[in-house]
Amino acid sequence: MATKKTPPRPAPTATPAPPKCGPCDGTGEVATTVHVGRKRRAVGKQAGICLACFGTGEATTD
Repeated sequence: MATKKTPPRPAPTATPAPPKCGPCDGTGEVATTVHVGRKRRAVGKQAGICLACFGTGEATTD
């Protein structure tokens, strides 16, 4: 008697990637203007942590 053939298992589905944060576009960093002097002149930009996602790059689910 021949052995019974079982059908192959379905391929596992990949979990969807979490949505990217809007202000930082998923990088976790935003550009922050640097001010100097008494008149608070803008002299350049520096990288700062994104306050919307706290540097993770993922959008909040709330």
